[in-house]
Order: sequence, then structure tokens, then C-alpha cells
Amino acid sequence: MSLFKRINDNIRANLNALLDKAEDPAKLLNQYLMDMEDDIVDAESAVARQLVVVHKFKSQYEETSELVAKREAQAMEALQQDREDLARRALEDKLLHKSKAEDYKVQYEKSYATAEMLKSQLREMKDEYERLKAKRDTLVARAQAARAQRDISSAAGSFGKDNSRRGFERMEEKVIQMEAEAAVATEITGSSPALDVELAALGASADVERELAELKKKLKP
Repeated sequence: MSLFKRINDNIRANLNALLDKAEDPAKLLNQYLMDMEDDIVDAESAVARQLVVVHKFKSQYEETSELVAKREAQAMEALQQDREDLARRALEDKLLHKSKAEDYKVQYEKSYATAEMLKSQLREMKDEYERLKAKRDTLVARAQAARAQRDISSAAGSFGKDNSRRGFERMEEKVIQMEAEAAVATEITGSSPALDVELAALGASADVERELAELKKKLKP
């Protein structure tokens, strides 16, 4: 399993566990994305090193291939000048470099395939990073909503059992007591106004009697 595959597996396997343990999901998610950025930088460096290897084998293959063609041309020219011994030496060197060229070609093809695989895995890491980066705000909002719901549920569970509610109940009892005391005081002191009304009524009745007597006098012959 490659380094890139292990990193991607860890991303998927550990994210939920990290969120469960997080007291501040936003802070942890940001840190997790920073860690992923570091992993991506390391992966980019690994890809760059592999591309250097690819370039090296490609250059060696091309150089030795050119030398093979050159030695063959030189061998042909030596034969044309009746220098069979020189032609033989050129062909011997040609075969030596041909073998090297074939080996460089194999190494180039292998290193190129490895580089392509690493680049593909790097793209997957970057895609995963962008996906989680886009999901970060959603996860933070969900965590905040869950925390708010938890706090409200906790407060509702203790609602009516705390000092505030007991204080309201005491104040209600005190107000009721004050109202009762006021009613008693009113009842005790309420006779005087009633007496005034009664006496005033007596005065009014006397006036009526006088008026009635005057009318009776006028009716007598």
C-alpha cells in the first residue's frame, strides 16, 4: 500500500472519531486541513523526485539510442573505406550501448508508470482535501446546532427546579400575603366612611320631612 493510499484511508477512518472528541470542531477541522496540506506538500515533493528519475532514464535512453545509431553509421563508413577492423570495433560498441539503451528504456517505462500512479494519487488527495474543505463549514454549523440543542435541552430539564423559579414562587406568596393584609386593614378601618354616609343620609331625610310639612300646611284651608 502506498503512502498516498494510507493517508486517504486515515482521512476517511479518523474524521468522525476526531470530531467526536473535539470540544471545538472548527479549530480541529482547521488543524486537520492544515495537516492534510502538509501531507499534500510531501506528496508533491515525492512526485517531483520521481519525475526527476523519469527524466534521467529518458535522457539516458535517448543518448544511448543516438550513440547506437551513430556507431552503426560509423561502422558502415569504415567498411566503405575498407576498414573492417574499425567497423568491427564500432559494431561492438554499438551492441554494448544497445544493451544499455534497452535497459534504460525499461527503467524509463517503469519510472514513468510509477510517476503517473503517484500523480493520480496526488490528484485524489487534492480532491479529497477540497471536498473536506468545502464540507468544513457544514460540519461546524452542524456541531454548533447540536451544541445549542444540547444546551437548551439541559436548561429545559432543570427549568422550574432552580433558584430563579423558587424565588418567583416566594415572591408570589409574599404578594398574596400583602394583599390579604391590605384587605384586613381595609375591613378594620372601613367603618368610618360608612358612618359618614349613613349620617349624611339622615340629614337628607330631615330635609325631605321639612319640605313635606311645608306642603301639608299649604294644603290646609
